[in-house]
Amino acid sequence: MCYKNEYQKRAHGEVERIFRELFPEAGLHVREEQIRLCHEMLDALMKNEITLCDAGVGIGKTYAYLTACILMRKYSVLHSGYSGCDRRSVVVSTSSIALQKAIIEEYVPFLSDVLLKADLLQGELKAVVRKGKEHFVCDYRLTQRLEAVRDKNKNQAQMEALKSLRHNFDLDSVHNLSGFDRRLVCVPKFCPRECPGKVECRYQKHLDSSRKEDIFLQICNHNYLLADAMHRANGYRPLLADYRALVVDEAHKLPEAASQMYGRSIGREDVQEIAYFLGREHKGTDGKRLMEGFSALQAEIRKHRKDGTEDMAGKESFYFPPGAGTALAQMQERLQLMIKRLAGNIPYWIFRRMEEMEELFGWFLKNDKRYILFLQQDSRGHLTFMAVNREIPKYLDATLWSRGFPAILTSGTLKAGNGFARTRQMTGLEKETGVRECVAESPFCYKENCLLYIPEHLRPMKKGSREEVEQLAGQIRDLVCSTYGHTLVLFTSYTLMGNVHQLLRDQIPFPMVQVWRNSQEEIARFKKMENAVLFAAGSCWEGVDFPGDMVSSLIIVKLPFSVPDPIHEAQKEQYRSLESYIQTIVVPDMQKKLRQGFGRAIRTEQDTCVVSILDHRTAKKGRYRSDVLEALPKCQMAERIEEVENFIRSRKVERYYS
Repeated sequence: MCYKNEYQKRAHGEVERIFRELFPEAGLHVREEQIRLCHEMLDALMKNEITLCDAGVGIGKTYAYLTACILMRKYSVLHSGYSGCDRRSVVVSTSSIALQKAIIEEYVPFLSDVLLKADLLQGELKAVVRKGKEHFVCDYRLTQRLEAVRDKNKNQAQMEALKSLRHNFDLDSVHNLSGFDRRLVCVPKFCPRECPGKVECRYQKHLDSSRKEDIFLQICNHNYLLADAMHRANGYRPLLADYRALVVDEAHKLPEAASQMYGRSIGREDVQEIAYFLGREHKGTDGKRLMEGFSALQAEIRKHRKDGTEDMAGKESFYFPPGAGTALAQMQERLQLMIKRLAGNIPYWIFRRMEEMEELFGWFLKNDKRYILFLQQDSRGHLTFMAVNREIPKYLDATLWSRGFPAILTSGTLKAGNGFARTRQMTGLEKETGVRECVAESPFCYKENCLLYIPEHLRPMKKGSREEVEQLAGQIRDLVCSTYGHTLVLFTSYTLMGNVHQLLRDQIPFPMVQVWRNSQEEIARFKKMENAVLFAAGSCWEGVDFPGDMVSSLIIVKLPFSVPDPIHEAQKEQYRSLESYIQTIVVPDMQKKLRQGFGRAIRTEQDTCVVSILDHRTAKKGRYRSDVLEALPKCQMAERIEEVENFIRSRKVERYYS
């Protein structure tokens, strides 16, 4: 045991040297909380434990966990008695492609360079991004697709994107590629053994290089991590090379990914893809019948909606209408006959997709209680059949945590209220013993640089009413004028956002930009303006960066409570009272989302910002005031608009108003 302690001391000593000497020499700041976080992570890794790390904005958690992983791997051979298996790689799982790209292009090269120069490494750090087959080109399918559209009047930009895939292997690196083309040229779920392009296949070569022993870091998204875990649990060939430790960054997104992985879905695009490839196998008649049957089923479902509308707001619209059961049974019977007839005559991956579709329809017909079964509608009105496993935490525990490797789960929003109870519950760690918990506070001085404004006279209004829109518009107008633009307004509803924006179009003397779903171009346009106002919802609550004076006023219009959906409805059934459900599930989830939105305000040590919450439930006698204040950093408080203007004038220089 003594030698183990000595190696741990040496590893922790190198943490101090790296963060206090080497990083500052390379241009980084010394941050005490970052150093403490790295020590906590290193301890967990070397003691084969799991740790939950809530890391505030600006901590630099990525450098903390990468450094901990490097030192764990460096000392693990000595620490564990010269076990050769400890040369296995480390997996870092993230939610966003942007973070994966930053790790492999910025963080790893920087660390490798700094540590090599200091003789703390024997060789260059090597990392590889691991992604699902759907992200890469199948050369054989690409050749088929190019031949099919050669003489077609295809969109020029899409055609050029398709041709560029002969030189670009990664589909994510190509712009203007249509979604349909992408689905047709990506590597299929099941590659045929007799594929004529197997020898020169770029995807197979990518897999071979990804499994080399000198790879230090495998970087993937949460879905790929869980798919690998499922393969291992079912005795299939793993997707990832064997690894000895796991880091889950953006860990608050892991349960959402698990909902997708431990379930099944079938929508119009899935059926369209199967039909297309049946056609390629000279089974076009079957493909046509499949599409016709699915379209007829969707029409029958709409016909039997209880309210007779396409509105997805009501609970009844989540679920399959009983009146359409006959149509679903007919569709399943059609599939069963087709599967029986086509067995052995089509590629296995197509055959398996048809089996999965038939099985999913069977779950709906039997109302299989193992799954939360519901319908999801997209913006074009197309319905997708969804099945989510009811025991996701149990599956996460069985496929990940019970395997015994050390793990770090980190995010800026793992903690809710006073603790990690909700995160433990959602990630399957509720019953795991010996799980560490660590909170690293942001280095930013919120008490000095942030003003939390909650107006004193907010009145409750009927949701969606004209009076509500007018009250919010008036508050937003006054705030925008008080802070001279430089404003991000976060909504929880696109409808409310559109109504408020419409009312304010001629009332604000600053450029106004409205971001709808996935509108990165509008965000980029806002960033180029000097004092604009950005109206946003959805994904803009997290993952977007507005440093400096760009956003000096953050307005949170409504508390971000989750909208009713089938998954939350199923969770509600587990609680004896509505109040218990609200306090255990609803409030902690709101606090996490609120912290994500609040994080858009202060992005650097020099930033100053007013954060306004316009929800009457946060006022002095509001129901959720204490929950809101508990979730946020300690800031100066204000109730009058004059205080907002005074704060901005005291913090901003003259050019801010130019």
